[in-house]
Amino acid sequence: MADNRNDDYILKVDNLVKYFPIKSGFFKRTTGNVKAVDGVSFNIARRQTMGLVGESGCGKSTCGRTILRLQEKTAGNVYFEGQDIFALNREELRKMRPRMQLVFQDPYSSLSPRLPVGEIIGEAVREHKIVPPDEFDTYISRVMDVCGLPAYYKERYPHEFSGGQRQRICIARALALAPDFIVCDEPVSALDVSIQAQIINLLKQLQEEFGLTYLFISHDLSVVEHISDTVGVMYLGSMVEYASTEKIYAKPLHPYTKALFSAIPIPDPDVKLNRIILKGSIPSPANPPEGCKFHTRCEQCMEQCKHESPAWREVEPGHFCACHLYDAKR
Repeated sequence: MADNRNDDYILKVDNLVKYFPIKSGFFKRTTGNVKAVDGVSFNIARRQTMGLVGESGCGKSTCGRTILRLQEKTAGNVYFEGQDIFALNREELRKMRPRMQLVFQDPYSSLSPRLPVGEIIGEAVREHKIVPPDEFDTYISRVMDVCGLPAYYKERYPHEFSGGQRQRICIARALALAPDFIVCDEPVSALDVSIQAQIINLLKQLQEEFGLTYLFISHDLSVVEHISDTVGVMYLGSMVEYASTEKIYAKPLHPYTKALFSAIPIPDPDVKLNRIILKGSIPSPANPPEGCKFHTRCEQCMEQCKHESPAWREVEPGHFCACHLYDAKR
């Protein structure tokens, strides 16, 4: 894809693989693997947002968590600021943790019900010694203010807040560690539409103010278009298309991407949607189809697709796709 020696990229993911073993029988022998992430590669430039989209179960969240080393990889490499994340020892990884943060999908279950908001936001700040003890209280108040949370919320508990306020607390908790990179794992999917807009605007404001880089994981294509600079499309653990937001929304190449984008609602009653309906269901990631993983649901499937995996290639400048329709020989 892009040049891995380019210092403009804060994150470089190279052929990342994450399999979960399937164990069965009395002795719990491994009889197969769930191929959650299967050879994904992409780069994210500093202070930019990459959207990662796809159907539920395609491996988006697993990819984000593996990048942060919340779970160990099966193969591949992840470089953050030029450092191989999986080559770090326990102490080195602990020092790196504040710089890479995660905003969870569910603001209800990701906050401890037993801690007040001030402690939730400040717990890791105290652990990593982000600020001196005498500045702790002022620092937490400042972080809360930036995220639209009054300082008097410190003594309240998560159950006292709405979903949008809880997500602001989650964002404040991540921001308090002064990160450079944040994985946003479907941060607005559990919120009302009006609240979604507020949270998206907050994320964009924080990015501009603090120079943050985001990996924004979502299945809401309208939200991704609004916040992202580049977009990657995943299907059954693999990346099938990647380009700038402008290019991929104007001219999607892969049949799966075209089908996804055809479902985006248009707020105009006079515009008729040319919806592409995918036939069949998503194959099991434990037993993906031979050849192109999408061929069982693709109307443009050729004989070659059934037996040969498509190569990842740059179809046009900055626009990558894995599909036999764009083979150089065709």
